[in-house]
Amino acid sequence: MTRLRGGAGSAVMTGVAACAAITLVAGCEGLDQSGTAPESGAAAPAPDGRSVSPLKNPDGTKPGLAPVTGATDDATARKLIESLRTKGRGPKTGYDRDEFGYAWMDTADGVPLARNGCDTRNDLLKRDGQNLRFRTGSDCVVVTMKLHDPYTGKDIAWKKAKAAEVQIDHVVPLSYAWQMGAARWDRQKRQRLANDVLNLLPVWGPTNSAKRDSGPASWLPPSKAIRCSYSVRFAQVALKYELSVTAADKDMMLQQCGA
Repeated sequence: MTRLRGGAGSAVMTGVAACAAITLVAGCEGLDQSGTAPESGAAAPAPDGRSVSPLKNPDGTKPGLAPVTGATDDATARKLIESLRTKGRGPKTGYDRDEFGYAWMDTADGVPLARNGCDTRNDLLKRDGQNLRFRTGSDCVVVTMKLHDPYTGKDIAWKKAKAAEVQIDHVVPLSYAWQMGAARWDRQKRQRLANDVLNLLPVWGPTNSAKRDSGPASWLPPSKAIRCSYSVRFAQVALKYELSVTAADKDMMLQQCGA
């Protein structure tokens, strides 16, 4: 049985703020007053079993985000999170999305799927989507698919004509990374973080927009079942890129995995 993940403090942006933040999504239909989809306490993994626990997917090349289950995996998750360094969040001064390269570039060397002739967004749609259909003459550009959104448990019948219904979430937001040390990185390392499949999940657009640049102390996926997995993935990215997290974020992540 999938166990529920919860914890106080998982506040989210308000629906009004979410709408104001949305630049790629038309409208906020389906949001509740918290700015997210209605919470699903027992959302299941992808129905065909394609989603994979982050503990069994350390490079992010396998699809989805399955729940972490069982005492042994809980302990492994907590050990991983406990190894994170903490510090205060720095200023956002100088942050711009372009500091991490243009969106979904295929030329960010040093990450999986780079320079394969397909941009990062379509790589992620192909990794996580099912029943894929491609643009005529292309084996890259996805035009329709079915996606299981791990954050809400929704199954989304997606069409490129309504592209923003699915957005690619940076698990560790780029602005968060900037404030936690990426401002001092060279451009190539920032491009890797922005295009590393370990840090990227296709999810329901309004939920992603509501998250903005929050850490786990102020935003967690609506599905409680996936919150430990999300915390593990956040920790995996932070450790790979030698990023600190805030003490509040680390405490919240540990809570999601049974601490």
